[in-house]
Amino acid sequence: MKKLLLPICLFASLSACGSSDETAAAPPPVATPAPANPPSGAADPITQPPPAAGAVKDPGPRIGVPGAGEPLAGLNHDQLVAFDEGKAAFQREFTVKAGLGPAMNLDNCAGCHSQPAVGGTSGAINPQVAFAAKRSATNAVPPFISVTGPSRIARFVKNADGSLDGTGRPLFSIAGRADAPVDCKLAQPDFNKEFAANNIATRIGLPLFGDGLLEQVPNQALIDNLARDAAAKAALGIRGKIADFGRLGWKAQFSSISAFSGFAFNAEIGLSNDLFPLESADTAVCQVAAVPNVIANLSAASVGEGLSDNEKVANFIRFLAPPVRSEDTPGGKDSIANGKLLFKSVGCAFCHTPQLRTGNASVAALANKDFNPYSDLLLYNMGTGLADHVVQGPAGGQDWRATPLWGLGQRLFFLHDGRTTDVREAVLAHQSTGSEANAVIDKYIGLSDAEEQDLLNFLRSL
Repeated sequence: MKKLLLPICLFASLSACGSSDETAAAPPPVATPAPANPPSGAADPITQPPPAAGAVKDPGPRIGVPGAGEPLAGLNHDQLVAFDEGKAAFQREFTVKAGLGPAMNLDNCAGCHSQPAVGGTSGAINPQVAFAAKRSATNAVPPFISVTGPSRIARFVKNADGSLDGTGRPLFSIAGRADAPVDCKLAQPDFNKEFAANNIATRIGLPLFGDGLLEQVPNQALIDNLARDAAAKAALGIRGKIADFGRLGWKAQFSSISAFSGFAFNAEIGLSNDLFPLESADTAVCQVAAVPNVIANLSAASVGEGLSDNEKVANFIRFLAPPVRSEDTPGGKDSIANGKLLFKSVGCAFCHTPQLRTGNASVAALANKDFNPYSDLLLYNMGTGLADHVVQGPAGGQDWRATPLWGLGQRLFFLHDGRTTDVREAVLAHQSTGSEANAVIDKYIGLSDAEEQDLLNFLRSL
């Protein structure tokens, strides 16, 4: 039996991007790293360096043409137009005049969702570092943000009195920007202090490919997933629970793409909108645009033109096709086929369910479709090792949605906080005190080297 080595990591998160029209500025000040120093040689304070090469290793991200980012097959002309308009809104870099901030993580959506194509997850270069000083802003780069790490968002775990917090804390302020009011002096949270106290929980952005299909999975399917193979799952300590029929987000906290998009506009970019009409940082002297910043234009020539930007983005996400898997890379067809069988026999498929089916959706391209997300969309207690201590709805501090694995083959960072670039390390991190995956990981550890490599090749083929 192999020896289990678990990564020891702090919490982590998502964010940012640069601009083609930013003026030259001095490099932003970098906040002093917390006393709890990252591992020696790690470029990012949270993301661990890949382990030394051994008999079994992560094949690494697949290279070549991205198998994602295209619209769903079967969309009609109007839906394709909505997809293109939504993609443009997704990539739009907002200014203070348009409502940006006054506190935010980024000025557009695409900066956190770029790998391997627009709509994905964090890319190889984190644009948050450059964004901190965009248009002469005076932000310090938080200690958990680096150029080579993933884009991250942050929450404080506890309040000063020790009670649970979990509130999102935007990383940056518009203070000092050339397009901001000169009297706006909104300060950043004291990330140095909270990072030193291990009081920051971070997350990276999830890939959005295929989310329109996930949105259309009937509630009854979640109930059925919970009941399916109950005895076999119970024998492995797998319980699961439904997140009030949510199915999107790290903790299944959203049931609809529109809600996700509206919240992201508000919390990540600082844009109040028709779904979240109040500013996330209500500082009057920093306000330039009328509130809500982003709303429907009822005087537009067409319904499509009149949609708010957050609804346009929701359409883009809704109409994104799922990622395309490889049949022979890495490792060849035989290895991938064997890995797929092992994925099931070990027990991974109990939570990362290979196939789901949509209901009778009003959009024909989304209606009654079988698809392969490798998730049952349920919540599971993943133990102390992956806990972020943030409660969202029925999801407790150790609970996470079974993350869809489709597209894993081209991802660069893994787990909710981007703590590793190595898929094997991500698998092993599922085992810790209290985790419902412990027995499954025991079986994974018991595989031969050849079997484990086949399973990893299968995961990287997705």
